[in-house]
Amino acid sequence: MTGSKTRTSHAQVVHDLGREIISGDFPVGSILPGDPDLAMRFKVSRTVLREAMKTLAAKGLIVPRARIGTRVTPRNQWNLFDGDVLSWHFLAGVDDEFLMHLSEVRLAFEPHAAGLAARHASDADISQMMRLAVAMGDPNHTAESMAIADLKFHLAVTEASGNPFMRTVASLIEAALVGIFKLSSPTSDKEQIENVSRSHIQIVDEISRRNEAGARAAMEKVIKTGRERVQATLKSDEKIDA
Repeated sequence: MTGSKTRTSHAQVVHDLGREIISGDFPVGSILPGDPDLAMRFKVSRTVLREAMKTLAAKGLIVPRARIGTRVTPRNQWNLFDGDVLSWHFLAGVDDEFLMHLSEVRLAFEPHAAGLAARHASDADISQMMRLAVAMGDPNHTAESMAIADLKFHLAVTEASGNPFMRTVASLIEAALVGIFKLSSPTSDKEQIENVSRSHIQIVDEISRRNEAGARAAMEKVIKTGRERVQATLKSDEKIDA
């Protein structure tokens, strides 16, 4: 999530085909090119290609059909908890519907995690969360470094909740969190960076007061405000494209 890395032949095939499926280059219900064509395109062996297809099938993107070919599955079968699938969505460009669905998932568990943190967090947990919240106010943040700082904070809250399932759920959508934080990071506006930091400090303040309702409300406000910033960014991009 922090930069491009050299991919193996298998990973390159998975990445390129997965991204093309998510973006609609290969629409739902369509049949992928045959093995000979794909092997020639990617310059890989049939063995590498078969393994790549198994990986894409495990992510819910394709299903092989005897005498028919490999078909792209309906979107409701795609594994949105898979980090690659989430990353490909952001590469393809997310819309309001995707953002709404993601924020609904976050609102379903992150405010509750903050409330649990108010009940269970140790002094060390609180100190760590405060350091991370303050670090988000660094005026030299890039969109990527701000996103990583944001991610670290939210993962720390789920960790402090004392419920291992909370941390696991956050890990499952980690790629989506980084993507959304990149879109919502106000790195061009130093005052807004300070506001983001203060809103996260407010979460820690409520946790340190052992105020479960206050911690939940503060986290909910952060999620909703971030969603509004992303929606404003998307609308601005649409106007520029127009």
